[in-house]
Amino acid sequence: MSESAPPASPGEAFGPWLRRQLQRADMSQAELATKVGKTRAAVSAWITGRAEPREETKVRIAEILGTDLAAVVTRTTDVSGSRPVRWHHRRAYADGGREYGNAAAFAFDADLAVLAREATQNSLDERYDDHRPVRVQYTLHELDGTHLDAFLAALHWDDLLPHFEEASRGGQKVSRGLRSALDDLTQERRLLLLRVDDYNAAGLTGPEYGDGRFAAVVRRQLDSHKVTGGRAGGSYGLGKATLWATSRFGLVLINSTLSEPHEGRTTGRVVGRLDLPWHEVGGESYAGPAWLGEPDTEAEHKGVSRSWWADDETLRSLYLARSEDEPGTSFLIVGAYDASGATESLQEMHDKLVESLADDFWAAMIGGRSAGPLLEARVTTLRNGKVYIPEQLVDPRTRHPATSRALQAYLDGNTVEELTSADQVVRADVPLIVTPVKGRGRSRDKGREHPAVLLLTPADGNDAQFNRVVCMRGNRMTITEQRPRDLPLGTPAFQAVLLAGYATGREGEDVALAEAFLRASEPPEHDRWDRTQELTTTYERGALSRLKEFRSAIDKTVRSLLGKREITKTGGPAVLRELLKLDMGSGAGARRAHSFPTVRDVDARIDDRGAWHVTVHLRLPEAADPWVLAPIAKFDVRSGGRPSVDWELLVGSETCRAENGLIIVEPGVRAAVFSGVTDPATHPVRGAYARLTVDVPKARGGAA
Repeated sequence: MSESAPPASPGEAFGPWLRRQLQRADMSQAELATKVGKTRAAVSAWITGRAEPREETKVRIAEILGTDLAAVVTRTTDVSGSRPVRWHHRRAYADGGREYGNAAAFAFDADLAVLAREATQNSLDERYDDHRPVRVQYTLHELDGTHLDAFLAALHWDDLLPHFEEASRGGQKVSRGLRSALDDLTQERRLLLLRVDDYNAAGLTGPEYGDGRFAAVVRRQLDSHKVTGGRAGGSYGLGKATLWATSRFGLVLINSTLSEPHEGRTTGRVVGRLDLPWHEVGGESYAGPAWLGEPDTEAEHKGVSRSWWADDETLRSLYLARSEDEPGTSFLIVGAYDASGATESLQEMHDKLVESLADDFWAAMIGGRSAGPLLEARVTTLRNGKVYIPEQLVDPRTRHPATSRALQAYLDGNTVEELTSADQVVRADVPLIVTPVKGRGRSRDKGREHPAVLLLTPADGNDAQFNRVVCMRGNRMTITEQRPRDLPLGTPAFQAVLLAGYATGREGEDVALAEAFLRASEPPEHDRWDRTQELTTTYERGALSRLKEFRSAIDKTVRSLLGKREITKTGGPAVLRELLKLDMGSGAGARRAHSFPTVRDVDARIDDRGAWHVTVHLRLPEAADPWVLAPIAKFDVRSGGRPSVDWELLVGSETCRAENGLIIVEPGVRAAVFSGVTDPATHPVRGAYARLTVDVPKARGGAA
């Protein structure tokens, strides 16, 4: 065969590129062979990659395809003309099955805080260059007037409207929400977009339908497809659903810059996905999902919309233009909202995003000598393309000064063995025993020990919550908070951070084992370490006991770092002793200690606002039903009765929970701890001028 061997090329391989151009031009291999004067076998060899045509043949191919030789040589673009972008709606299932919404979208609340947590964690999991942080940008953008009309036209809204109208006629939750969104858009003629951009992330690489990041996000559900060496925060493949859940229309547009080429290109891979319930339009039944893209030319996917390589004008009209060429992805949520109802104005939504990012990712934003920050985050708000609220860099130290100081000291190697001043950080190891995976451990093998790292530092004076341990793993992902039990009376307010698995910054077999073990113990929300199906089916017996032992070891280590102090029931810090007393209700007597919860000890302090911060330790008798207690804070003033003051905050712990101003303790729990902060606005006098009495009676109608 008189053809040359395939040379190296900067773009896509010649065979796949030529095959796609012929499909786009509706030209067969035989027709091309005839036009270039070659055999069908020669063209087949080009398509399969066994050979490439000579330069003079490439010139002829370029003429046939209507382009120049450079396009055939570089193969970084399609030359047979763009195909019209349109929406493709999946037809209903042949077996009559119907889905009235995407079940994955209901795994989380459609809350801006949840969106920020899940979307940002996905960005962190796809960090591309380990020597630089992932940069995320959240942009709220409100459109009205001509800006709204132009955007809807670019979105092919008129083609979608019949599907929206029919899908909104159902009686299911998704249909009712869609009807409300359509009515609001018609009446207000205003639309809110929320764009989530990440940079220094992998981007949606991979084929259109096969295994890869693109298909996992755009085509599939419950496909996590994390390529992070076991360091991923998420593991269920549910987090991406929060993007669609935060859209009132279930509509998200995507523009990705790839870290590795697809079809010879990396920039401007665009697609849209819409999630609707089952509906009928014009006598045809549709399953619900739809995709915006070019009609696919592959025989097995003919007519399906696939991603396309958008030009700059299209990106601008869809508000998808990225500010840099660095790899990553932009998600545009159309009709964004906060289903929690906690925000209404743009300013409130802007602030909530800033606060949520700081609360969930403060640790990832801290850098030190041994390791730089993993994340930078910014929030901006626009109206019709103009800045409405300037860009705000999220500063973790603003909301979490003490814990930020603790992690900073660890990364800088500046921890101490004993606290002697308010700005120091003490460090200790906490053992976690990782149970063997089923079938891999030896008989009676308890497991492998992993030394987690505990950091403790005095609390900041403005901390709303204190005396807690913030637990994290992976890319410094906050999983849960633990309030240590049986703290010595008079313990100064502190903050602590527990680093496990890869969050320690170490490598090694024990680190990888601990990371996998803890991730298996997390539910889809990744908000605690506890019993899960994955934990019990993957690990040998005793896994849950090892987790309980780990939590107990954390408490024990905190107590040892704080130092042993004498615990007295009548005591407390000397300054507060005359101001604080506890009352368990009327009729106190010796017999009551055995029939009703009693106070074992209490911690208390007054902050700069005059609010009392109280942590109460209870001892409880056996009971068949839960204890339902109603803590009451009262001021014991010099004259008159004892006026009640409101709780600004009431928080339970691992041993109890707070619900609607009540403390609920489950049967079998013999010791419980809860904390409260009084509301200074309800104080009849300044907090320092009165004694505080805490009554802990049984709630009216409460069990036990």
